[in-house]
Amino acid sequence: MAINEINIYSRITPEIAGLAKESERNDKIDNALYTKLHVKRGLRDLNGKGVLAGLTNVSEVRAKKKDADGNEVPDYGHLYYRGYAIEDLVGGIIADNRFGFEEITYLLMFGELPTERELSDFQELLIFYRSLPKNFVRDVIMKAPSGNMMNSLARSVLTLYSYDDHPDDVSLPNVLRQSLQLISLFPMLAVYAYQANHYYNDGGSLTIHPPLDHGSLAENILQLLRRDGTYSQLEAMILDLCLILHMDHGGGNNSTFTTHVVTSTMTDTYACISAALASLKGPRHGGANLKVVDMFSDMEQALTDWEDEDAIRDYCRKLLRGEAFDHAGLIYGVGHAVYSLSDPRAVILQSYVERLSVAKNRYREYELYSRVARIAPEVIAEERKMFKGVCVNVDFYSGLVYQMLGLPRELFTPLFAMARIVGWSAHRMEEIANKGKIIRPAYTTVKPLQAYVPMQERTGGDAEKRR
Repeated sequence: MAINEINIYSRITPEIAGLAKESERNDKIDNALYTKLHVKRGLRDLNGKGVLAGLTNVSEVRAKKKDADGNEVPDYGHLYYRGYAIEDLVGGIIADNRFGFEEITYLLMFGELPTERELSDFQELLIFYRSLPKNFVRDVIMKAPSGNMMNSLARSVLTLYSYDDHPDDVSLPNVLRQSLQLISLFPMLAVYAYQANHYYNDGGSLTIHPPLDHGSLAENILQLLRRDGTYSQLEAMILDLCLILHMDHGGGNNSTFTTHVVTSTMTDTYACISAALASLKGPRHGGANLKVVDMFSDMEQALTDWEDEDAIRDYCRKLLRGEAFDHAGLIYGVGHAVYSLSDPRAVILQSYVERLSVAKNRYREYELYSRVARIAPEVIAEERKMFKGVCVNVDFYSGLVYQMLGLPRELFTPLFAMARIVGWSAHRMEEIANKGKIIRPAYTTVKPLQAYVPMQERTGGDAEKRR
């Protein structure tokens, strides 16, 4: 396709712009109607509590407790995988100085902590599945490199449908087989897509390493990505920790709810996971840590003294007032739909971020993050009417970790996907096992009924008047 043809298909013409305005005018709904008709926008009430849409055994998020009078009040955040506190799971793994991604994958998928023998067999199974179909890298990934790795990842997942002899079989054994294969293949699909784009579109070197035939998923990611294939134990252990903390977050987060919705139609695994990837790609969901990194880059340029807390407080106010960074009126990485006093994932990650910042000679930057983590919630409470408290979330720190690990920003969200594919798979299995109904919530139509107008009597809308 010639360059001028690409421009034709990419260009927004005046006609398209006019029609878009017409569409927007007719789609606008009075905000007051949401309150009047008791609609929970975002499926959450004003206090951030989600509308109960289902039941799950996989994981649980808690951010409230009962006071002496039985009333719900804000509490420090808690996250449970299959009933186990995330702090206990991570603590056990760290105490043994071992990698934990595969163990927690087993827990989320099968509901029980594995024995040493069960874990060893499971690790061998995941390593066995680290194998793409013959010529897949050449014929699929290399043929159409994209600047967005999430789109490339989704395309590869959909294409794997064609290589499966039983793609539409939604029996639990077959879906489990497909899920474990995707969990093992995600690092290769994402990293190879990055390497192809880096070579074809950015003019960089092309480095395609075969996957490791041993070791953890975190080690495999670093080996695939780095030109010399080397990494330190600390680097791999912290990446492993990040993956564990991102593996699941209850059934109500957008991409996992998408998984439940799409699974309920009884579609195939590849279509379902590509839909979850599309959901995660959005900057309001999986792309948040990129916004945090860019925000801090702007902040570091704006502040002459990173230790001046008054200046930090003033910059945070400017963020909220839309006077700094992207003028969106947000402090990225601060606040969460559920958590109010603390995000347990951020609490766990913070101490390891500090350790990594020392090893990477970036402790001064870590200190700035720590100051913002303390000051930003105070500024938000002063500037905004709050229905619940705010705290920093896991995205506040994860982007900094990936930066210090030398990971390209194009892979920040795919790294989230490499972890969350486990949760998606567990929830998909759960939805199938329970044979639930197709998920179909209701919408109330607020457009009044109208009488049909014959063609010759129509006066035309705004688009017609602009011609």
